[in-house]
Amino acid sequence: MIKLLKNLSKKDRFIILVIAALVIFSVFLDLRMPEYMSKITRLVQTEDTTMKDILTAGTHMLLCAVGSMLTIIVIGYFSSLLSANFSKVVRRKIFVKVESFGLAEIKKFKTSSLITRTTNDVTQIEMLLAMGLQLIIKAPVMAIWALYKIIGKSSELSGITAIGVVIIVITNTYIIKKVTPRFEKMQKLTDRINGVTRENLTGIRVIKAFNAERFQEKRFDRVNKDLSTTQLENQKTFAIMEPIMHFVMHFQHLGIYFVGASLITRLGIVDKINLFSNMVVFSSYGMQVIMSFLMLTMIFMVLPRARVSANRINEILDSDISVKDGEFSGETKEKGIVEFKNVSFRYPDADEDLLENISFKVNKGETIAFIGSTGSGKSTLINLIPRLYDVTSGEVLVDNKNVKEYKLRTLNNKIGYISQKPIMFNGSVKENISYGDNGRGKPTNAKIKEAIGVAQAEDFVNKMDNKYDSHIAYGGTNVSGGQKQRLSIARAIARDPEIYIFDDSFSALDYATDAKLRKELKNYTKDATVMIVAQRIGTIMNADKIVVLDKGKCVGIGTHKELLENCEVYKEIALSQLSEEELNHA
Repeated sequence: MIKLLKNLSKKDRFIILVIAALVIFSVFLDLRMPEYMSKITRLVQTEDTTMKDILTAGTHMLLCAVGSMLTIIVIGYFSSLLSANFSKVVRRKIFVKVESFGLAEIKKFKTSSLITRTTNDVTQIEMLLAMGLQLIIKAPVMAIWALYKIIGKSSELSGITAIGVVIIVITNTYIIKKVTPRFEKMQKLTDRINGVTRENLTGIRVIKAFNAERFQEKRFDRVNKDLSTTQLENQKTFAIMEPIMHFVMHFQHLGIYFVGASLITRLGIVDKINLFSNMVVFSSYGMQVIMSFLMLTMIFMVLPRARVSANRINEILDSDISVKDGEFSGETKEKGIVEFKNVSFRYPDADEDLLENISFKVNKGETIAFIGSTGSGKSTLINLIPRLYDVTSGEVLVDNKNVKEYKLRTLNNKIGYISQKPIMFNGSVKENISYGDNGRGKPTNAKIKEAIGVAQAEDFVNKMDNKYDSHIAYGGTNVSGGQKQRLSIARAIARDPEIYIFDDSFSALDYATDAKLRKELKNYTKDATVMIVAQRIGTIMNADKIVVLDKGKCVGIGTHKELLENCEVYKEIALSQLSEEELNHA
């Protein structure tokens, strides 16, 4: 928790000092009121007291109450300001940190957990600061100050207050030990319920198509029940606090007046007045002590969960990044050269290499394609170029420089990446095409129109209500799979990169559109390097080089005709899609 609070700015720390000063002033006013009450008690029982004396003391007491109330209002405002600013800063830090994650870190934390940590966990810290900051300062200050006021005035009455404090401390200690492990469990269950909900929303079409609503409801009910049961157990534990607090408060009142009454019977009239006055003071100050510990109890209800949340947030902020930024950000002499030198790769939690000893080179203006059975490592291989993962051994070179040496921004500016699953963002067609930063400024309207034309997306874009300004929903739910792929391809084209990476980006297109797109793309990208992962032989048969992968190994490199003659794996794939006659005339 303390580590996380280091994110407070100088302005926020100054606000904390202001809050602390105001809290101490508020405590001073609160503790002055019992003194005026004691004074009024003595004045009432003194013969020569005038009404003016009583009203004067009462007015001072009222001013203290009003002053305390106004101070608390100001404290509340500053506490809310501080907590809101802090949560804003922490949320941004988490967001920026997650953006720097490689795919390995994303898989480690899971998407649902990252969302929970950015939202729910930050909210727990915000609640602690908003409600707890003033109480954390006020409770110990008031308790110590009130105890100082009453200690030494009467050992019997002080003992009664001490017994109440001991009971409350024991109760709070027991509750904290009980609930802290459950709060850790609660946050993990919140991750799970977030994950199930997210899965249900993203997979709603499949769920409906397979009549799996009941199955999903049962999954949700299981997680929801676990979460509510854990929360209920915590609330049951916290439920013992209130009766104990009431018991201590009533015990203190009764104890003070019971002991005080027995002492009064043995004293003279003057001592009786003083003792009764002390009883009033003890009762008031004792209540302040109990209230102080009651405030701490409220903090203890929020603190364990906030502490768990802080640890979860720190896990993200302190996590090592597997893909570290390089130093090089200048221009290279060569353009569009990609080379793999004895590259092997395995996932962090895997026992075996997924890719083994892969070597090839592609030059500017060439097209290289990758084909192989499902799970052969095609997508993983090209993901090593933009450093979504880093190689386990060997080197990936772009323009004769190891990709690890590049600043990620510089490396990505060289690449136009079209992912296997097309991603659309909430916004217009134009905003999706011009998305991101290529280091040369946003593409012009003419460039966007040209990119849409090359990607064969012009026909359906022009049919939309607002054409280039038409709205695209998050995830592209208001366009088809083929339309999403074409818009995704247009986005890469608009960047005008040195290297195009197509990760099975033509699979949702019909053969006619696929052929048109590839023809236009070949003319448009003749000065760029094109890397294509595909399942269709027809998509890659005209590539300058084809790399055939089988179980993570390169089993053939060459042109379509060369591989038909020399590579059995490629020939099997080709014959499974086209007849021998079609292949011979290709």
